[in-house]
Amino acid sequence: MDEHEATVAFQTLDPQHILDAIDSVGWKTDGRVSALNSYENRVYTIGLVDGSSVVAKFYRPGRWTDASILEEHAFCDALVARDLPVVAPLKLDNGASLHQQGLFRFCLFPRSGGRSPELDNPAQLAVIGRTIARLHLVSDTQNFEHRPFIDADRLGEDSADYLLQSNLLPVDQAIIYESIIDDLLDEVHNQMDTNNYHELCLHGDFHPGNILWGLDDTPQLLDFDDTATGPAMQDLWMFISGDRRYAQARLADLLDGYNEFRSFDEREIALIEPLRTLRIVHYAAWIARRWEDPAFGKAFPFFAEPRFWDDHIQSLRDQRIALDQPFLIY
Repeated sequence: MDEHEATVAFQTLDPQHILDAIDSVGWKTDGRVSALNSYENRVYTIGLVDGSSVVAKFYRPGRWTDASILEEHAFCDALVARDLPVVAPLKLDNGASLHQQGLFRFCLFPRSGGRSPELDNPAQLAVIGRTIARLHLVSDTQNFEHRPFIDADRLGEDSADYLLQSNLLPVDQAIIYESIIDDLLDEVHNQMDTNNYHELCLHGDFHPGNILWGLDDTPQLLDFDDTATGPAMQDLWMFISGDRRYAQARLADLLDGYNEFRSFDEREIALIEPLRTLRIVHYAAWIARRWEDPAFGKAFPFFAEPRFWDDHIQSLRDQRIALDQPFLIY
């Protein structure tokens, strides 16, 4: 498959191609197509002739190999088999979950409903902690061969190099960025390499937007697209924010729940700010890598403005200070 041709087709994906693709694998559509909030892939709610609906995800060309996508799907299946509330890809009668129609690779999910979790609700955070611990008990029995690692080289060094080599970072700000990024990432490396942290299979991008909170107080876990190998804290830290006192309380709520099912290595608390730093660096590079996709220009128009880079550089300076602060305590 020609990747350039597939990328152009992906960027101009239209309802007719979407419906034709889904019809081709046996789900008969009724013409209803509603785009959902997603930029990396294209995600839609699709109406079916029986009145029900499914969610279709069309994969961005060139990002994942078939093997890495199927490994993600197998991971979801393993979690579902252990009664984790994971929204996993649907399968055909022959067991296939990854489909291809012409230039498009896609999969389908059952449609799920719910609301966002309340991050200042101790009971809900405890449930999230218990759920992540149960997920990690299963994932610690799995091994990835085709998924990436959560590390400072991929998320930090590679991202910073890409930004500095692109023409998206204005010259004046590029000089400032380069003057602070090496020291920042050196400290991230130092803090992440200090201990031999245990690594396991992870959701990888576990934040409040990837949870649907049900009426029965059961969180449904979504979007394992960034599944990776790394430390357990990667699946926890994005629920910890705010000033130190607030963050301390949220950490306690999460870990109280987590420790009911799996013992948390408290040394990993030291990873919160290094992981936050890597996400900030990687986020800017992610937009830059996708800037030729018209959807990104519409979604992130501020990215091309000097003000964005002023704010980004300031956030890096703030993180350098945060890396020197005492760790939270559980």
